[in-house]
Amino acid sequence: MELKLPGNNGIKKFWLFKSEPSEYSFDDLVSDGIAEWDGVRNFQARNMLRDEIKEGDGVFFYHSNSNPLAIIGTAIVVRSGYPDFTGWEINSKHYDPKSSPGNPIWYMVDIKAERRFIQPITREALMMISELSEMILLRRGSRLSIQPVTSEEWSIILKLNEG
Repeated sequence: MELKLPGNNGIKKFWLFKSEPSEYSFDDLVSDGIAEWDGVRNFQARNMLRDEIKEGDGVFFYHSNSNPLAIIGTAIVVRSGYPDFTGWEINSKHYDPKSSPGNPIWYMVDIKAERRFIQPITREALMMISELSEMILLRRGSRLSIQPVTSEEWSIILKLNEG
């Protein structure tokens, strides 16, 4: 069943956001309540943040560069794309001298933790499921920190969490 939303042509979309737990973990998101998903410095991911990811969309929170690589839980987008102000903050590690309030280059969204999985769902476990063989996360060389997830992939992975 699809959820009708006003911001995304009425259709809820699904995403996978990668984060290194040493930089920002799912526990950090739970603790913070709502997080600005800032610092994304890839144009393809920026375009998704700016143009496609909308309030109400679902997010898998994925721990990358960790052992194990795994989806830890779900989050929900609570604010659609807006300019990433860390791009023009000189003291920010995400500073970009080409970005400014009048000409923002980078965008971000706000997300809120929804639920932690009973157990993390590892990349290795996902690779064993034939229905997920086309999932972007599982493709060789797929490095984008933000990736679309189909509604079918979303449903399959949620069922894995149910046991």
